[in-house]
Amino acid sequence: MPGAEAGATRLTRGRLLWAGAGAAAGAVAIATGRDDGTPLAAPSKATDVEILRFFLTLEQVQEAFYRDALESGRLDGELLELATAVRGQEREHVAFLTERLGGRAKPPPRSDFGDAFESPERFRRTAVELEEAAIAGYIGQAAHLGGRLIGAVATMLSVEARQVAWLRDLEGISPAPKAADPARSADDVLASLREKGFVA
Repeated sequence: MPGAEAGATRLTRGRLLWAGAGAAAGAVAIATGRDDGTPLAAPSKATDVEILRFFLTLEQVQEAFYRDALESGRLDGELLELATAVRGQEREHVAFLTERLGGRAKPPPRSDFGDAFESPERFRRTAVELEEAAIAGYIGQAAHLGGRLIGAVATMLSVEARQVAWLRDLEGISPAPKAADPARSADDVLASLREKGFVA
């Protein structure tokens, strides 16, 4: 946590959350179209299902992470407030994607978060890493969705950006260090999560 002097110059909660959401929204705009506004690739229903399943996996892992964090009983103060709020939001994201997929939705993966809840510092670092990976995955895949789905997914991505902006502020680092967030492939994100044990 930053000291009193740093706290005096920290962004207000509203400003930092808008900064995070703005950065993510800008990245989505860049990722989802060319200069002339046309999509980068022609989407298909099969592609939509594959991408929504990937997003559902990300949301399921995040929901499990915050659930386990709350059940650990080791959070208090603003971290407890954050985890409670974010867990509820991730649960809503899971429900939304599950409804969209219907019978094509997959069950949650098994997750092992190791020592992520041993201290507030470990929780914050792990949460930032997980949220950043999810945002990069969303940005990397959103361009391949059908037009209507892009709009629906963008509303969730803006919330993810606000979440990580809040976390980064608590970690004492810039909530929006870049003008646009980087994109990552689904395979890259899932491989990283598997390596950490977050996806079994």
